Amino acid sequence: MNPLLPEQLCRRCDPQALGFATTADVTETVDIVDQTRAIDAVKFGIAVKRPGFNLFVLGEPGSGRHSAVRRLLEARAATEAIPGDLCYVNNFAEPNRPRLLQLPAGRGARLKADMQQFVSELAKAITAAFESDEYRARVEAIQEEFKEREEGALRALGQASSEVGIALLRTPHGFVFAPIKGEETMSSEEFQALPDDEKERYGKIMEEHGEKLQKLMHQFPRWRREMQARLKDVSRDTMRFAVGHLVEELKENYADLANVAGFLDQVLEDVVDSAEELRETPKSEGDVSGVVISGSLPLARYQVNLLVDHAATTAAPVVTEDNPIYPNLVGRVDHIAHMGTLVTNFTMIMAGALHRANGGYLVLDADKLLTQPYAWEGLKRALKSAQVRIESLGQVYGLMSTLSLEPEPMPLAVKVVLVGERLVYYLLKEYDPEFDELFKVAADFEDEVVRDANNTARYARFIATLAHADGLRPFAAAAVARVIEHAARLADDAERLSAATRRIRDLMVEADHRAGEAGRATVEADDIKSALAARRHRADRLREAGDEQILRGVRLIDVAGSHAGQVNGLAVFDLGEYRFGHPVRITATARIGEGDVVDIERESEMGGEIHTKGVLILTSFLAARYARALPLSLSASLVFEQSYGPVEGDSASLAELCALLSALSGVPIKQSLAVTGSVNQFGRVQAIGGVNEKIEGYFDICAAKGLSGEQGVVIPAANVVHLMLREDVVAACAEGRFRIWPVADVDEAIELLTGVPAGVPNDKGEVPEGSMNYLVATQLAELSALRQAYGAAAHGKRRKHKRDE
Repeated sequence: MNPLLPEQLCRRCDPQALGFATTADVTETVDIVDQTRAIDAVKFGIAVKRPGFNLFVLGEPGSGRHSAVRRLLEARAATEAIPGDLCYVNNFAEPNRPRLLQLPAGRGARLKADMQQFVSELAKAITAAFESDEYRARVEAIQEEFKEREEGALRALGQASSEVGIALLRTPHGFVFAPIKGEETMSSEEFQALPDDEKERYGKIMEEHGEKLQKLMHQFPRWRREMQARLKDVSRDTMRFAVGHLVEELKENYADLANVAGFLDQVLEDVVDSAEELRETPKSEGDVSGVVISGSLPLARYQVNLLVDHAATTAAPVVTEDNPIYPNLVGRVDHIAHMGTLVTNFTMIMAGALHRANGGYLVLDADKLLTQPYAWEGLKRALKSAQVRIESLGQVYGLMSTLSLEPEPMPLAVKVVLVGERLVYYLLKEYDPEFDELFKVAADFEDEVVRDANNTARYARFIATLAHADGLRPFAAAAVARVIEHAARLADDAERLSAATRRIRDLMVEADHRAGEAGRATVEADDIKSALAARRHRADRLREAGDEQILRGVRLIDVAGSHAGQVNGLAVFDLGEYRFGHPVRITATARIGEGDVVDIERESEMGGEIHTKGVLILTSFLAARYARALPLSLSASLVFEQSYGPVEGDSASLAELCALLSALSGVPIKQSLAVTGSVNQFGRVQAIGGVNEKIEGYFDICAAKGLSGEQGVVIPAANVVHLMLREDVVAACAEGRFRIWPVADVDEAIELLTGVPAGVPNDKGEVPEGSMNYLVATQLAELSALRQAYGAAAHGKRRKHKRDE
């Protein structure tokens, strides 16, 4: 077995193959690289105009999903019709249920301005109409008519009473009758001096005429109501004459819109019916900072609340709501404090994202949407009913008993695009039965793309596009090549390129800053290296602290010598944007037992499920290879030394197996080597993750202690294609000071770690004497024999004890 060659440790990108000197020479724009499957799904989803064909865009954060989807939506929206404006107006029949008017784009703002002008002119028209001589003359004539009618009735009654000897007198307390004598009314003394029969006659006469007066008094209010009705008719006629031409002029401008014409007819009828109210209500009572307060300012009820204005829109809307709380989605009704009371009206209805996106596309972040109370349910309700109903959460949950506005629902025709991680998508698909009904199209963006010549060229142009878009300095071809190599490192695969757009852009911005500090007009490869080194340094405190513990001897890691039952394993610590590897000592012990391999991590509840599975697999391998014809009579223990946190993953199972084989055979393992890899039941070594970080983590420890040329790392052969190692590691390997060996099975690994041949079975199944397999099998056979002998002796003692009894 030979160590890997330097060219196998990192696949370089040739700047000469990119076809440009700097990104300033690149004219082609590339927004995204090799996402054909996802792009086709997005195009299909936005093209199907059927209920339920909404989109869920899957992928990892920072992969450029949002920008890619928005570009596709905007391109499609540019070919579609502009939706109409949305307005809320007063419902004169039911003021708490405002009406929704839908108008062609741009007409809503015009209607709002026209109605504001109408209200302004209406106030003047009312004042002029009610102060006109004609109106006053008609009112005075009616009032004079009814006054004369009342007075004439009283005169007639007075004349009739005077003919029978009594007079009708007006007093501060009303009308009374009194006897008359000659031309004067009698005094009380004179009346008392009259004979009784005369007084009785006067009494009957006054009683009879008093009944007539009473009937007349009852008639007066009816006459006054008639007068008020006639005065109101005059006011109505006056208002219709004064305002009718204003409304007719407006109707001419909206003759093609039946809904607006109907609204204007209702405005005219309300103005005519409310003439006196409009005349008598002072504006100051209802005007609070220009806000209409609950109908107390009558003229304002003729205004228009322009909810959505598309006057300046040139295509179907593409709306991104970054705070999808329930009111921001479906709209809200605001309130204002007035004299200690919260009041509202149709002018305080506010649009939500669904209103603004109606007729177009709405983009939402799934994580944010699902964390907001009732937002997800509210969106589903709107999509299922194809209408948007503006309700507060109190109304939705039935927590409000007070009368509130109930605006007319808006018919909904919108394509919703949710952007989220795969876990969110599959959880919704599993647990929400309505999800499949409403989001029928999934667009899954790749986390990485194939690194072939075509994609490498497109990735280079993609980097150039990012540089142009962010206003960065031109990137030299060598710098672009270094960014491409880093993209492969981010993908953990030399044959893949990461689609993590955000991380690539961040690196480019930092490299541009480095170039600026150096006074360069272009970004060079050294700037990329400097930026990567600086980013590592900023996040490297924990790794350095761990290395320091090893170098001080606090954590026991040997990089020289040999020891049985002890091996250097490798672990990866993931800090989100930064990962690093660290060596960890794995030890194994073996003794006679019943075939149990004790995973101390699991027993102490520090081992995860996958790690436990790996230990069980290596136990199965031992039994299958060495104990087919005899009982597995060993008891073994495996442990990660000085491990004080959770242990997960099966990438240490190869190291654990090698430590166990060493403990059984007594053959020491070289401590200059570290090993990583997973094994199956047949001893085949399987690929693991984080191979670059693991190699570099062990290299850093070896370099700090001094490279002897004997140190190295054993990795699965399947991981060779994933190698994108740092330049210092590659250089050390090229100089022979560090080595990396690929292995395909446990036999190759144990040979490297011990220097003892594994021992290949011949046709009879026999392995060479002195080989690792021979030593392990011999030891297991001895343990089995000891166990059987011990069992036979124990059985004999039990039988003798029974006879003695």
